[in-house]
Amino acid sequence: MSVVPIPSLLPKLRRLCLPAGLIAALAMPVAGQAQVSPFRQALAETVAGQSELAAGYRAHGFAGIWTGTDAAAVARRNALLSALAGADAHGLPRSRYDPEGLMARMRDAQTVQERAEMDVALTRAFLRYARDVQTGMLEPGRVVPLIRREVPLRDPAKTLVAFLDADPVVFLRDLAPSNPEYGRLMRARAELQHALDTGGWGPRLPETKISQGDSGPAVVALRDRLIAMGYLAPTTVAVMDEAMVAAVRDFQARHGLAVDGVVGPGTRAELNRPVEERLQSVLVAMERERWTNMERGRRHVLVNLTDFSATIVDDEVETFRTRSVIGAEMPDRQTPEFSDVMEHMVINPSWYVPRSIVVNEYLPQLKRNRNAASQILITDRSGREISRNAIDFSRYDARSFPFSMRQPPSNSNALGLVKFMFPNRWNIYLHDTPAKSLFGREVRAFSHGCVRLNDPFEFAHALLAAQEDDPEGFFRARLNSGRETRVSLETPVPVHLIYRTAFTDPEGRLEFRRDVYGRDAAIWAALAREGVAILGPAS
Repeated sequence: MSVVPIPSLLPKLRRLCLPAGLIAALAMPVAGQAQVSPFRQALAETVAGQSELAAGYRAHGFAGIWTGTDAAAVARRNALLSALAGADAHGLPRSRYDPEGLMARMRDAQTVQERAEMDVALTRAFLRYARDVQTGMLEPGRVVPLIRREVPLRDPAKTLVAFLDADPVVFLRDLAPSNPEYGRLMRARAELQHALDTGGWGPRLPETKISQGDSGPAVVALRDRLIAMGYLAPTTVAVMDEAMVAAVRDFQARHGLAVDGVVGPGTRAELNRPVEERLQSVLVAMERERWTNMERGRRHVLVNLTDFSATIVDDEVETFRTRSVIGAEMPDRQTPEFSDVMEHMVINPSWYVPRSIVVNEYLPQLKRNRNAASQILITDRSGREISRNAIDFSRYDARSFPFSMRQPPSNSNALGLVKFMFPNRWNIYLHDTPAKSLFGREVRAFSHGCVRLNDPFEFAHALLAAQEDDPEGFFRARLNSGRETRVSLETPVPVHLIYRTAFTDPEGRLEFRRDVYGRDAAIWAALAREGVAILGPAS
């Protein structure tokens, strides 16, 4: 039976920005008017004042999106409930969407108003799931302030309208990041969950060093754990033989450890980490991938802070890799996470010392000895050199010191002989360094925040190859001039500073790194507060 909305409802319907024709029809007298169904009227009332929901329902003529027996509604409803039930595959808690509760409410809805509210509840669940699986549950900067990236959030109203015109199964499937890494992390999550469900990786290794030729209970425990982890083929050998050494070396390489085939304290600590902890890292990595669910560029630079590496990626294939040094672990020196665009490089750069370093590090030295850090010039605000003998450093403190400091180009320059610029408000960039010995360390967190490269010349050659016939000769000529030279990149290159303690290698094998800044621990705690949980037998 059709009813006419009473006049008191019309202002509310106008706030929904209904088409003028429909408002006029609703306002017509009973005789000869176009009648509106009670369900559509109830829907309009339910979403009144909720712009994101109202836009989608308005586009749908205020018909039910999920409820009803027509084929389209049934298909949408089944696709959504199936997606919500499978949220765990994405590391999302299904309890967050409560598909079982939604189904119970659908069974119990009797009145027109209850069915309308049920339809809107399903829409809210859809939008929440779409946001979560597409761009993540968390706001990263609220969890870790040094994650300074803009998450590519989608417009909810546009998402709902697009869904109504699409195949619901395909649409829901395609919400998640489409990059290969996300798919590999999904598989890794399933494999780790299976390992947890089937008892984990066995007993922890005892605190003893294990080397080639050793035997005894510690070797047996190592053997069994390597087999359970998939690094060693099943065997009954009870001696640390060449196969076991090779398995340990493989494990070390895939965990960012020194590769020597010996189980010392560092390797043992990583071997003893339980399945649950590794699964947490994968779930955090999946959330992080959702935060960067965007076009990264056919050619881009990827700096993984936990891996201490910088790579050039062309069409999803890594074409160059070098070791890196990142910001030290102190809070004021940690390298932030963000994305920007590299526009140019500077060959033979001067180092313009950041104000924080000038007043916190060099000024105390200069107070004790005016000739300290003699390789660095003291300059005024115009960049003119000032004689140290003309300055009474004892007169100044960190707030009143009026001078700047600059180190001219040289082999000993703190930036080395080339820097790569992607202008950003945090003054972070990639650069060379004279401190080459640090690249031999296992953990390489030593800088003031910028990223130092082990192979900066080769990195420059790789970037210049896109615009120069002889990139090495081009670079060498400008380097040999000794003059500070800016070289623009004809095609700017996106740069992404990321932080992944779990990721896959080019062959798709899972790797792990230490949580050097403790950021993933904070993210995991936030995910747990949102309902993400790891269930299963302890390893």
